[in-house]
Amino acid sequence: MKRSFHSIHNRLFLLFLSSMLVLLLIVSFLYYQKTTQIIHSKISDLAEKNISQTVGLFNLLLQGYDSVTKALNSNYELLRLIEDRDANKDPAVNVINERMITNILGAIYYSRDDIVGIHVITTGGKNYNFERRFAGVIDANYSSSEWYQKLLDSSGEMVWLGLFPTSVINRFNEEPLFVFGRKLYDLTDHRELGVMLIETDPQPILNALSNVTISPNSRVYIVDRQDNVIASTAHDQAKPPAFSGLPRPEADQIIVDNRTDQLVVAAKAKMSDWTVLGLTPKGDINAEIVKAREYLYIVIVVLIILSTVLASLISRSMSSPLKLLIREMKQVEMGNFTGSVTVKSFEEINSLVSSFNRMVHRMDELIERITMASISEKNAELQALQSQVNPHFLYNTLDMIYWMLDERENDRLGRVILALSHMFRYSSDWEEASKTTLRQELDQMRHYMTIIESRLVGRVQAEITVSPEWLDAVLPKMTIQPIIENAVKYGLEPLDRPGLLRLYTVADDQELHVVIEDNGVGMSLEAAEAMRQSLNARESEEIWKKKGRRGIGLTNVHRRLVLMYGDGYGLNIESKQNIGTTVTITLPLPRKGG
Repeated sequence: MKRSFHSIHNRLFLLFLSSMLVLLLIVSFLYYQKTTQIIHSKISDLAEKNISQTVGLFNLLLQGYDSVTKALNSNYELLRLIEDRDANKDPAVNVINERMITNILGAIYYSRDDIVGIHVITTGGKNYNFERRFAGVIDANYSSSEWYQKLLDSSGEMVWLGLFPTSVINRFNEEPLFVFGRKLYDLTDHRELGVMLIETDPQPILNALSNVTISPNSRVYIVDRQDNVIASTAHDQAKPPAFSGLPRPEADQIIVDNRTDQLVVAAKAKMSDWTVLGLTPKGDINAEIVKAREYLYIVIVVLIILSTVLASLISRSMSSPLKLLIREMKQVEMGNFTGSVTVKSFEEINSLVSSFNRMVHRMDELIERITMASISEKNAELQALQSQVNPHFLYNTLDMIYWMLDERENDRLGRVILALSHMFRYSSDWEEASKTTLRQELDQMRHYMTIIESRLVGRVQAEITVSPEWLDAVLPKMTIQPIIENAVKYGLEPLDRPGLLRLYTVADDQELHVVIEDNGVGMSLEAAEAMRQSLNARESEEIWKKKGRRGIGLTNVHRRLVLMYGDGYGLNIESKQNIGTTVTITLPLPRKGG
């Protein structure tokens, strides 16, 4: 279980999933907070706009009602008729005056659709009214009623009495009514003539109040300065709240308060000392927020599922190539270098896999090259040993012959014997057969040329021009001698003129070229091309023997150079018939100070 938790797939899965979940929760929280803020702000703006429109409509209604009372109070004919009837004792005249008063009241009555009844009570106790139903039926105790006292106590201003469940003056009318009135004055001497009382349909006011409602549970009240309810959209059985703790705005001011468990909006009417209050429970407002929260929960669940699937896919797409790579690395660890990994994933993982494949391929090539080099060196050692009969005994005997010749002062023959001894000693020492230096190879060449120059007196001459800085360059042992042997045997000996063998070095930015050229008979283009192709042919030792090739030939020299340094290095042969042959040994440029 512990190993499973620490696997790269599970770690990546948990990392991606936790990152996406944290991001999702942060975004969801911020979205919920912002949504809640926007909903509250919009509801507050809506409530403020609605109550502003309601107060506007309410003021228009009150202005219309005020205009009706002013029209009655400024009607000179009506006021004259009321005074004449109160003063005149003639019944016939009084009947005519009463009919004319009723006609004037009827004209005002029919000027608006919402007027239910108009009543005028004079100081002399006369009553004039115009109603749709129950006309002329007046409460006999009206003089002791509260509304009548309010009208008497007024000084000519509009008195808004409010909403009543039935008529205040006609007990037969049991419909809800909105009631207001004004005291009548003689405009000439400002003498009191009586009071007017108008009852109207309350529906326009209630309709205006309903605009303030935001939810079905919203309640709207019109209250006066003493916290008395003038009108309300609440049911009769609903208990009104305590208005004393609610905000009271000034004129032209709108208050929106959501600090309590309900949203309170308040505005003051211009035409009266009344305040319109709208109360909406917070639970109704939060209903929209609850819906938004439920929707957000669904979205979060869906996003969590998608995040889980996405995290699994991403972790799998990253871990699967790495698992394949790890499995192949275990194969390499066991010594299997033939496999390779093929994946299509992220660019970095693809680059890592490609590098691993190249590394394994390179390691396989290096192992093969080292194996071939080892085989080649062993073959060269065996072939060198086969060409010698007890080499230590041989070059010891040659040393003894040299000293005997030296005692007899035969210098020329002594030099030949000494050169041959050094050559046998060098070729028989294979303890470090794979590597030597250019300096040692040139010494071997000088010993060989000593013997050749003694054998071919005056016919062959050798020139060696090598910069001292390249004498420590590393190359395979017995590299130069086979090239010199071929140059002497096939190029210079058949000449009918003196032959010249030159060895020099040329260096560029990355490579060191050891050039061996002769002015011998050369080769034809076909023979030179066949020689170049043979350098690249991978022939086994058995094939060499079948073809009669003995010793360490040019092909073996080339192969050993390639195995040591790579395909870009080795021998290059250029030859022209009757002009000469040039063999170039290409080596890596030695590091200075290395």
